[in-house]
Order: sequence, then C-alpha cells, then structure tokens
Amino acid sequence: MRKLTASLPLLLLLCLSNPAGAAETPRSDMIIEKMSFKLARGVTNIATCVVEIPKQTYLTTRARGAMGYVIGPMEGIGMTLYRAFTGVTDTVFFMVPQPGYYDPMIDPEFVWKGWDETDRDKLKQAEAAGGTEEPKGE
Repeated sequence: MRKLTASLPLLLLLCLSNPAGAAETPRSDMIIEKMSFKLARGVTNIATCVVEIPKQTYLTTRARGAMGYVIGPMEGIGMTLYRAFTGVTDTVFFMVPQPGYYDPMIDPEFVWKGWDETDRDKLKQAEAAGGTEEPKGE
C-alpha cells in the first residue's frame, strides 16, 4: 500500500506535466535550415544585385515602350541598391527571425524571378488596382 501511495503523486505529476510539453515548438533543424537559407539568400542578393539594371530596363521597356530605355536604368539602379541593402541585412542578421519568420524582405526573393509573362501580368493588375495606369481614350 505504501508503494501505491508513493507512486500515485508521481503518476499524477507525470499526467499533469504532459500537456505542457504538447505546445509545438519549431525543431532546431528547421530553424537552422531557415537561417542558412536566409544567409544564402543574402549573399546571393549581394552578388546578383547588379542584374536589376538590365532586368528593370527590359521590364520597363516592355511596359512603357521606348521610354523604358530612359526610365528602366534609373529604376534598375534603385532596385540594385535596394536588393544590395536587403542582401546585406539578410547576411548580417541571418540568425534573427525577422521580418516575419525568416521571410524575404524583397519580392521577388531573387533577381532571376519575375521575368516571365505571368509575373508581369500580376504587376500590371496591381498597378491598375492602385490607379497608376493612364486612362485610355475611347
């Protein structure tokens, strides 16, 4: 009877402590994977940021015609600086789960994304919803 009396509080403690461990915490290997991806994304964005100049020239020329040859390089220089800044930030602060949960600070995440027609169509729809598109005469 003494063994039963002594083991009952231990059993009760075990049963009550189980729900405390049920809260799901991120696994350490997932955190390390996300941190390493953020570091790689930062280094990649630093190395490839200059590709924004021809990319923005191409995209702006497709959207605005000949005016894109003037406006595109200027937008490209601005995007180059922004992509380099986000790359440096990702590289320096790769251990910090900001912004969000190791989410990218820039969209698209890498410079080679966003060149195809579907992405340009999404951009045009976003501009039209924002009211920046010029009205067409009828």
